[in-house]
Amino acid sequence: MQATFLSAPPTDPGNTFYPGNRAPLQPNALHKLPLGSVRPAGWLKVQLALMADGMTGHLSEISAFLQPGHGWFGEGGEGWEEQAYWLRGYYSLAVLTGDARVYAEAQRWIDGVITSADDEGYFGAPAHKHVPFAGGRHVTDLWPHMVMLDAVIRHYEHTHDPRVIPLMRRFFRFCEALPDDAFIPGFPEWMTDWRPSIQWDRAGDMLPHLYWLYNQTGEPWLLALATRFYQHIKPPMGEWMDRHVVNFAQRFQYPGCYYIQSGEPWQLEASEYWYTQHLATWGQQPRGIFGADEQVRPGCVDPRQAIETCAMVEFAKSFYLLGGLTGDTRWADRCEDVMLNHFPAASTPDLKALHYLTASNQPQLDASQQHEYHNKGRQIDYSPHLYRCCQHNVAMGWPWYAEHLWQATADNGLAAWLYAACEVTARVGAAGQRVDLNVQTDYPFSGRVQVVLQPGEPVRFPLYLRIPRWCTGVHLALNGQALELGEPLSWLRLEHVWSAGDTLTLELDMALGLTRWPRNGSVSVDRGPLSYALRIGERWQRVGGSDAWPEWEVLPATPWNYGLELDSEMVVTERGLSAEQPWTPEAAPIQISMRGRRIPGWGLENQTVAELQPSPIRSAEPAETVTLIPLGCARLRIACFPVIGDDDAARPWVSKSP
Repeated sequence: MQATFLSAPPTDPGNTFYPGNRAPLQPNALHKLPLGSVRPAGWLKVQLALMADGMTGHLSEISAFLQPGHGWFGEGGEGWEEQAYWLRGYYSLAVLTGDARVYAEAQRWIDGVITSADDEGYFGAPAHKHVPFAGGRHVTDLWPHMVMLDAVIRHYEHTHDPRVIPLMRRFFRFCEALPDDAFIPGFPEWMTDWRPSIQWDRAGDMLPHLYWLYNQTGEPWLLALATRFYQHIKPPMGEWMDRHVVNFAQRFQYPGCYYIQSGEPWQLEASEYWYTQHLATWGQQPRGIFGADEQVRPGCVDPRQAIETCAMVEFAKSFYLLGGLTGDTRWADRCEDVMLNHFPAASTPDLKALHYLTASNQPQLDASQQHEYHNKGRQIDYSPHLYRCCQHNVAMGWPWYAEHLWQATADNGLAAWLYAACEVTARVGAAGQRVDLNVQTDYPFSGRVQVVLQPGEPVRFPLYLRIPRWCTGVHLALNGQALELGEPLSWLRLEHVWSAGDTLTLELDMALGLTRWPRNGSVSVDRGPLSYALRIGERWQRVGGSDAWPEWEVLPATPWNYGLELDSEMVVTERGLSAEQPWTPEAAPIQISMRGRRIPGWGLENQTVAELQPSPIRSAEPAETVTLIPLGCARLRIACFPVIGDDDAARPWVSKSP
């Protein structure tokens, strides 16, 4: 076996069996396997089953936006982003679970969407084809199609439905023929409906669809249309690309996405610039989220500021796109940051309700309407009925994560881009021989990953294993025999003639660590891909909804206002996956114990945790042993802790006057 560490998989010569970028587009390092090639197991499979039985799987019964008469079937009712948000995740959910009820409903929707196309190539709600405004003007709202095409393309991946390519060609010819005053205008004064302006912010979401179709047909006019879409994207908003959190989660990747066509390296670098610039200022909390509830606001950088559930899944989508193009493991690490630390807490453990906003410091989830967030009204209690965009867009979360676990490489190999238990079927090697992989792991709670390969006959191909940035040591064995490895880099490439039953065992060392936040000196506890939060007792209280689909507040049943003593020993207890749903305080597979002290003056303001004060903090309370659990297991959360001190630099917590 040849074992080599690399910074990224090669982009040449191009995968023979899975379409990549045609010239003149930049070649891509990773090629997405067709939907259904990766079948999740373990805790991830449980999430999908809970989704099918929960809110997402029954949203067509719950949501007012999914009722008969909506416009996506070409009827006169409303049909904008909500239905498309839901369907692009729901369709993948149907395929990955094999649930007959879910799949039949997904197919009904896909059939309705495809057959809604008119003689000019437009499909979907007629109301958005010509949106009227003052003075007889009109625009065409293309934003909902940027979302719906995600579902249509996945349907093609799974079925090769011959209707899809003609549908997309005719629709893009319709877009090409739109006059400039109706094609993604800015937001002029004569526009009285805000919804068509969204396409100005998010026009870059059409680029992957145009490139996908170009890779199928090779028609140059599609690239000219892609440039037209790119040139109509709203410019950055001064110092910040965009103050709206969901806009930013999509927009930061547009320069890197257009780099596929332009070949200009600075555009790829621009995506990294905008991401790091935004997170450095507004992201003073662990694992890739930032304070934008729903807009970034001057001074609002404390970890009590929250992020929308929509932004989590849109961030993940951007990471998939940039990672697939470059093979850069930073995007996989960042995807895990968000999806394994924050996304699980956005929903109830049974996935029958969600909330709009999740923060790193959020010790109470109540139904009051005056929190210290940009938006007022109910934002953080769990409901299957509220939170219009997130209610539908959450469907993309776990299914798309599962789709991207393994990907094909340009040298006819396979790459483990994200780690979770799963089964994979793919074509590899010079002749495209079928190989099946069985991946067994408790990741992210364990760094041990076992891969059993089952080719029909021996076959040579490269297999790539991602080495996360947090990893402090890498160990690998083939069929029980340890392999000598060099200095680790981002990818471990294994070239071998693989035989049935060959078993790789990868060990990724996870070390405890601390992150100190520079604005206030607070600290977060990290281990491997996860950060940790105080375990807070939960008191669930129903506040509305129906018996079948209730709404819930979650209130603290134990104290939460602790600071940490950093000189105390941190003890890790590995409990293992004792429950099918590990993302709860009770089932948390890992616990960390250390000493802390309560800070009596630290309380709530407008039912929101008060901002952190500069550490170190002096506390006269007795030292206690506190328990930390993975951040994704904690719906009530304190993950940015004041640091307790007793020297001259320590100061008392100053309570605000009532």
